[in-house]
Amino acid sequence: MTVSTAIARLNAADPDFARHLDHLLSWESVSDDAVNQRVLDIIKAVRERGDAALVEFTQRFDGVDAKSIDDLILNRERLELALTRITPTQREALEKAANRVRIYHERQKQDSWQYTEADGTVLGQKVTPLDRAGLYVPGGKASYPSSVLMNAIPAKVAGVTEVVMVVPTPRGEVNELVLAAACIAGVDRVFTVGGAQAVAALAYGTESVPQVDKIVGPGNIYVATAKRHVFGQVGIDMIAGPSEILVVCDGQTDPDWIAMDLFSQAEHDEDAQAILVSPDAAFLDRVAASIDKLLPTMERAEIIEKSVNGRGALIQVRDMQQAMDVANRIAPEHLELSVADPQAWLPQIRHAGAIFMGRHTSEALGDYCAGPNHVLPTSGTARFSSPLGVYDFQKRSSIIFCSEQGASELGHTASVLARGESLTAHARSAEYRILTQEKGN
Repeated sequence: MTVSTAIARLNAADPDFARHLDHLLSWESVSDDAVNQRVLDIIKAVRERGDAALVEFTQRFDGVDAKSIDDLILNRERLELALTRITPTQREALEKAANRVRIYHERQKQDSWQYTEADGTVLGQKVTPLDRAGLYVPGGKASYPSSVLMNAIPAKVAGVTEVVMVVPTPRGEVNELVLAAACIAGVDRVFTVGGAQAVAALAYGTESVPQVDKIVGPGNIYVATAKRHVFGQVGIDMIAGPSEILVVCDGQTDPDWIAMDLFSQAEHDEDAQAILVSPDAAFLDRVAASIDKLLPTMERAEIIEKSVNGRGALIQVRDMQQAMDVANRIAPEHLELSVADPQAWLPQIRHAGAIFMGRHTSEALGDYCAGPNHVLPTSGTARFSSPLGVYDFQKRSSIIFCSEQGASELGHTASVLARGESLTAHARSAEYRILTQEKGN
């Protein structure tokens, strides 16, 4: 197998740099009409025929010889069995990662609060966990036990009563690591179904699959399209695009390290994006040489080659300040600050899903076991979105208690504003509660 790279080289000093960068970053996740219609048909079938449709689609799409929905349900005992089927080293790694993820997310928990005003009026917020969350997990060889931990543990920390996992098992292929991760993370129920049909089942419920309040977890274009269509019926985490990494380096990190960091995202799929920004042109040359040297040694070399050649780039900037400007412009999913003093530059970063500080902090550590969530905003959405967290599984209700005096005082203000909007019933509702003495005044 012959692989080679022709990674794009950009210079921020070029007059047309912005145009070239926009072209590099562009990615459309829009489903074509055929995919969209197929997903709509699947959702309709699941809503109308429930379990029978799930069994039929699983037979057709996954090649699983399921006679009934019972063949697609894994109980808690099966998850516990998976723990005994993985190696002791794997179990230890899963448990250590799960513990770190749990400790980190415990700090995100939001509590209810209230305060009392001078007249006795009480205002506040009641924080309540979702009743039930649905977790979609890709199946077969493209299985990610780390995603099970990252999605299920925040839900459990938030206090979600029941976490329901769906995971396809193409041709009956079960990934024991995924089931072991589900056991460790506290997943309550598992159904071996996938695709748009699994999303529809979670959103609307069937005779066997319970309806959930929110669906989280990654999937293919059919899963993403289905999540779009069921949003509103249920909550969703995000519509994720391809994985991204942006490395900002001052030129003093080992170029082999940087090349491998770029590979770590490029190996996800051909549409993944790996970009290096540095003010040191000679360093960019050294990294390019490392890319060419190391690429033939990679198991997923063909995927990396297509990703790097198609969407990767080495960008030269004037100085580190301009590097920060470019980073904020890109708003990457993963940002590595591979520099001497990352803490000094941290205040400059406004848009990034996760920020990896220093030369020794590879993005891969965040993917598996550092603790923060690896479900991150992609495609520039870090401008307005955050990593998945406990707060995604909690909802907030406003608390308003008016004392007699408080209702009377607020009634005057509400009356004026309501009548200004020509909403007389609103005004009179508030006015009824104005104290008689005040009305006379």
